[in-house]
Amino acid sequence: MLTIGKRDASTTGSAAANHQPRIAVAEKDGVLACGLSGTWTTRTIALVDADMRKLEKRGGSGALSLDLSGIEKIDTAGAWLIDRLAGAFRKGGGEVRIEGESKITSILLDAVGEAGRREKDSGPEPVPNIVIRALEAVGRRVYEMRDDFLSGMNILGATIRGAQMKLGRGHAVNPAAIFNQIDRMGVGAIPVVVLMSAIVGAIVAQQGAYQLSYFGADIFVVDLVGVLVLREMGVLMTAIMIAGRSGSAITAEIGSMKMREEVDALKVIGLNPIGVLVFPRLVALVIALPCLTIVANFAALGGGIFAAYLYSDIPPAAFLDRLRAAIDTSTIFAGLIKAPFMAMIIGIIASVEGMKVGGSAESLGEHVTASVVKSIFVVIILDGLFAMFYAAVGF
Repeated sequence: MLTIGKRDASTTGSAAANHQPRIAVAEKDGVLACGLSGTWTTRTIALVDADMRKLEKRGGSGALSLDLSGIEKIDTAGAWLIDRLAGAFRKGGGEVRIEGESKITSILLDAVGEAGRREKDSGPEPVPNIVIRALEAVGRRVYEMRDDFLSGMNILGATIRGAQMKLGRGHAVNPAAIFNQIDRMGVGAIPVVVLMSAIVGAIVAQQGAYQLSYFGADIFVVDLVGVLVLREMGVLMTAIMIAGRSGSAITAEIGSMKMREEVDALKVIGLNPIGVLVFPRLVALVIALPCLTIVANFAALGGGIFAAYLYSDIPPAAFLDRLRAAIDTSTIFAGLIKAPFMAMIIGIIASVEGMKVGGSAESLGEHVTASVVKSIFVVIILDGLFAMFYAAVGF
């Protein structure tokens, strides 16, 4: 009988050497008998890996008998080495017989053997047809919409209840945080809102004047600009710009805090993340968006006055006189009423997406993009619902 295995010749003593993995090999009548003993773990199997590979090369020569009764300790690494030897003999057509294994050894051999079979049998999964993939995508989106709706209602409910700076206890609103957010989201957005609204108002007036000139109805460009800007375009364009500017900022700020585990730190010290992070931003949006809508309306009408004078020779005084006859207070309030609802939607969606950010920069980018896209989509849907409601009630 031949014993394979490296012995430690250092001064650590024979006790440590007795626990090293060893292989006792004997061959009789075409059967290769291997008696395994010692400790077969990740730390020790490197000592016998080369010898096991030599035995694997004899896999086509006959049967294999493994005696595992001498193994003192084993983990998945040792079990994988034994399973690899048995697999080499089975692949060559030889018979493998395992004896003396303990319960733990048997469980580990079954585990690594099953994992190996799964890895071997696993091929590329068949791609389902386009109908199944489309239905699957629709189902996933529906479940995501449900989760987003529930998260949004949680944030909305906590906001309506109050600031809730402390978990479970209502505290006074922090005016400093709200005014800071109003300055960032409202005052800071005035230049871009004025510029974009003036350009849109001028374009609407120019296109209206160009088409109405064929019928000699140039003066009605005032009605077109006044009603379209005050009822629809002013608030809608402002909400879209705020969704792209402030909504993405809210998602990025909350998401970066989520990545750095600052949100969890707020919970640990007893603060409510919704009250500290979401509430001031939501209140600031509800206050700032109607004010920005008023500014956008004035800017768009100014652009319309300039374009009407340039293309239709309508003086500013005549434009304002016709505007007083074309609109009333209901026209003005029809647009302003939408602004707080759009602000709530933008803030809630941005906060929900920020809270969903994971631990990677890629996740942050995905949720910032999703925040802007979802906010703009829902804002446009809400504007359409308001238009149908106004038509139904005659407002």
